[in-house]
Amino acid sequence: MTSNPTQISSEKVKSAKKKVPARYLLTMLVLLFGVSLMTILNQYHLLEINETFLVLSRWVFLVVLVGYAIQKRSLTTWILISMIVGAEFGHDFPSIAINLNLISQIFLRLIKTIIAPLLFATIVVGIAGHSNLKQVGRMGWKSLLYFEIVSTIALFIGLIAINISKAGVGVEIPKNMAQTDLASVPALKGTEIILHIFPENIAKSIYEGQILQVVIFSILFGIAVAMLKDKFKKPMIVFTEALSETMFKFTSVIMYFAPFAVFAAIAFSIGQMGLDIFVNLFKLLATLYVSLIVFLVGVLLPIAWAFRIPVRKFINAISEPVAIAFATTSSESALPVAMERMEEFGVPRKIVAFVIPTGYSFNLDGTTLYLSLATIFIAQISGIHLSVDKQLLIVFTLMLTSKGVAGVPRASLVILLATASSFGLPIWPIYIILGIDELMDMARTSVNVIGNCLATVVIARWENEFNPNGIAIQVTILEKSE
Repeated sequence: MTSNPTQISSEKVKSAKKKVPARYLLTMLVLLFGVSLMTILNQYHLLEINETFLVLSRWVFLVVLVGYAIQKRSLTTWILISMIVGAEFGHDFPSIAINLNLISQIFLRLIKTIIAPLLFATIVVGIAGHSNLKQVGRMGWKSLLYFEIVSTIALFIGLIAINISKAGVGVEIPKNMAQTDLASVPALKGTEIILHIFPENIAKSIYEGQILQVVIFSILFGIAVAMLKDKFKKPMIVFTEALSETMFKFTSVIMYFAPFAVFAAIAFSIGQMGLDIFVNLFKLLATLYVSLIVFLVGVLLPIAWAFRIPVRKFINAISEPVAIAFATTSSESALPVAMERMEEFGVPRKIVAFVIPTGYSFNLDGTTLYLSLATIFIAQISGIHLSVDKQLLIVFTLMLTSKGVAGVPRASLVILLATASSFGLPIWPIYIILGIDELMDMARTSVNVIGNCLATVVIARWENEFNPNGIAIQVTILEKSE
């Protein structure tokens, strides 16, 4: 049996991406220990060390770190290392760092170009692609009802968590930084708020960044496509699916520019505000992880108990797809394994095939929680007070705009940027969040997968078609028949 040369070469590339010589890792750790020790001794005046020597030693370590990224060949590694290098550059060369904001602005402008077509395509596909709910019957409305209830709870948990932790409060913003990107948006009251949701001209809505209007148009367009005859509906679904896939690839291409944007964003922020900004970033990171744990334990676990789902077996079943999602920061990468494991867990294939793909558009628990949390963080770090009704309006907007972004790593950045623009919030704090977005994306993507897997079992139990013994019963029956 001969092996496919393409397959062999791809395997070699994969192994090359992962393997880094042990000596190189050891050298990197030794340098890290040495630099850290010298910095601590000098900081507490236990040993006087020349400042120039300290700076040079830190940069030697960073050069070794960049060499590690080159060998690793991973975008995730590059983004994390770019954050570290950017922080050091901003600290050592603040006069240069404050001029690097242009690079981050280019990156976010490119991201802005994705917003309207990506949302339009994913929402239309999500609605029209699953429009045959009459055949699916009760399973359709039960799934959508469950998705909306659970994802809305996630939004409110994120909202409450950031208001309790106040992770963005207390940052002193330089005047020249605070005045950038601030849009003067008139306050809307009463019927104006409702009227503002609906578009009068879709091109105008896209131009002005009225993302909620784009979503409303996309929903109505998706419903209209779902009502078409097959000969007209199929070409539209094919077109929107192609557009969706194209925008995902477009996002992936732009994300290769992300390490440079992260470097510039962190260097600019440190050059402007000093290293104290990292305190707020770690508060944000801790707030997200704690709130996600609260969501898992306080919402998803009681749901599992309420529907009599064996929790231990369920955890074992989802461990592999969740690990894949955590490592790749993409829910879509875990889709095939998740569907296979849910079938093995005892969920019928017809339910798995409907609920999980639909959930990838309508049930992004981790992403929705993060988006509400991050939006309020942007307001806090900018010194902008948002009233309760404004925060509730943001939650309502995110209920719609957060749909359909699970398929591509860091696509929630697109929605965050759109939401900030819609509510007149400054964009520059997103540069700062971008530095730790990779660490947050791992957690929220994992929760997305857990939520969708649980939803599949819940719907199966609700339909009285869940077999908790999974394949084991089928095997027993076969043995008895023999």
